[in-house]
Amino acid sequence: MKRRDFIQMSGLGLGAMMLPNIPIMGRSVAAESFLNEGIDVAVKKRLADAALNAAKAKGATYTDVRIGRYLNQFVITREDKVQNIVNTESYGVGVRVIANGCWGFAAVVDAKTEADTARAAEQAVAIAKANAKLMSQPVELAPQKGFGEVSWKAPIQKNAFEVPIQEKVDLLLGVNDAAMKNGANYVNSLLFLVNEQKYFASSDGSYIDQDVHRIWPVFTVTAIDPKTGKFENRQTLSAPSGMGYEYLQTNPKDKVTGVTTRYNKGYDMMEDIIAASQQVKQKLAAKSVEAGKYDLILDPSHLWLTIHESVGHPLELDRVLGYEANFAGTSFATLDKWQSKNFNYGSNIVNFFADKTQVGSLGAVGWDDEGVKTKQWDLVKDGKLVNYQAIRDQVKIIGETESHGCCYADSWSSVQFQRMANVSLAPGKEPLSVDEMIKDVKKGIYIIGDGSFSIDQQRYNFQFGGQLFYEIKDGKIVGMLKDVAYQSNTQEFWNSCAKICDDRDYRLGGSFFDGKGQPSQSSAVSHGSSTARFNGVNVINTARKI
Repeated sequence: MKRRDFIQMSGLGLGAMMLPNIPIMGRSVAAESFLNEGIDVAVKKRLADAALNAAKAKGATYTDVRIGRYLNQFVITREDKVQNIVNTESYGVGVRVIANGCWGFAAVVDAKTEADTARAAEQAVAIAKANAKLMSQPVELAPQKGFGEVSWKAPIQKNAFEVPIQEKVDLLLGVNDAAMKNGANYVNSLLFLVNEQKYFASSDGSYIDQDVHRIWPVFTVTAIDPKTGKFENRQTLSAPSGMGYEYLQTNPKDKVTGVTTRYNKGYDMMEDIIAASQQVKQKLAAKSVEAGKYDLILDPSHLWLTIHESVGHPLELDRVLGYEANFAGTSFATLDKWQSKNFNYGSNIVNFFADKTQVGSLGAVGWDDEGVKTKQWDLVKDGKLVNYQAIRDQVKIIGETESHGCCYADSWSSVQFQRMANVSLAPGKEPLSVDEMIKDVKKGIYIIGDGSFSIDQQRYNFQFGGQLFYEIKDGKIVGMLKDVAYQSNTQEFWNSCAKICDDRDYRLGGSFFDGKGQPSQSSAVSHGSSTARFNGVNVINTARKI
């Protein structure tokens, strides 16, 4: 859903609120309906079997069925007012088949009977046979064993949908009040909750029931200089998380910023917004950066986005092959670079891995959306490009016989396809703290939080901003800067990586709404790292010259 659709549906001017582009899917419902457990798993199996049998009878050689119930809740506030509370529910069944060597897909909303799912399966087969007339080569799937009847649940401690709305409103209005008392002129806050109840069945013999939870607390604090009329913002440093309401808890403070940093362990929203209210005023008085070469110390709350854009997207195999170009272009990391076995994606301390199993991450599931058991695998090893992200109908292209387990659809009504796994930078192997990393930096900038960015359609040349910028001189932080952005290209940047803190500093960031495909779909994905140092990176001044 596009931004204007959200504004129309929610009745909010979110464009002025400077909150993320948040889609709403499904029909509005009362919050009490979220406590309904939904359809029994035995009923789901009967609905799925009806589709599997109907598709086979019509000539399908492969079929999978996804029965999905998707719950969203938004609690939105501004200063001392509740702007809106939105609860949505979406339920239906999607059936994907291979017939005459070609894919076909059909879906039905609110499927309640076996006749409903059988009808969808028959439509999917008819579509596959029609598509086959234009097919250049038949679909070939990597082998996949059936798992029988299995289940997976996100290991949450407290279901956020069971927390009363009043408690959530009190939390947001409380942090807003703290921001205003600490000097903010405006503040917006939002709590976004997701529960995906997904059932997958396939002709391979799998019946997989999964329960996925995600949470994201968000705010934007604004301060205005009364003399000049200029303003600055500081957005939340929270990371969206694959956790329950326990995510909103207290953790040790970061020595430099004074805010919680181990976001995948928990997040103190009150602590963060008080710090933000102070820092946004400091940003107004901060010195504008002098353009030039700097050593950059990049916090995980910032680095996740650089990883997402310059590593996660270009190593999606469908982009590499040119099969996909929507939203993020194709990729510079072409097959010949991988085949050479000697392409320096980064320095020899740079190791990227994909992982769909990491606890607390947005992408964590037990099985992907084509019934493949999730796992971890290497993408870049000791700086060398070693692999991509691929699914069942792709892995043969890179000489593998097993899917990586990174197939996903954002709804029962969407066709599942290859999506980015959690892609992360491995921590450094030697003990190293942020303080120790900063000590030998002569001229540098410490960047915290993600900001605006730009990257080309090959995922190569880029520019990244941030939330907070601290000047480093002779091993010490000497003050705050503003108007900072750095420019580089993917290979040059990651080859400039000189140091990475150890796993004590490892944290997750991520995107709740990673767009891809046409029609477009959104997925949630995390990216972990420890703080890292990059030497000699070009920094520009982004201030407008009037």
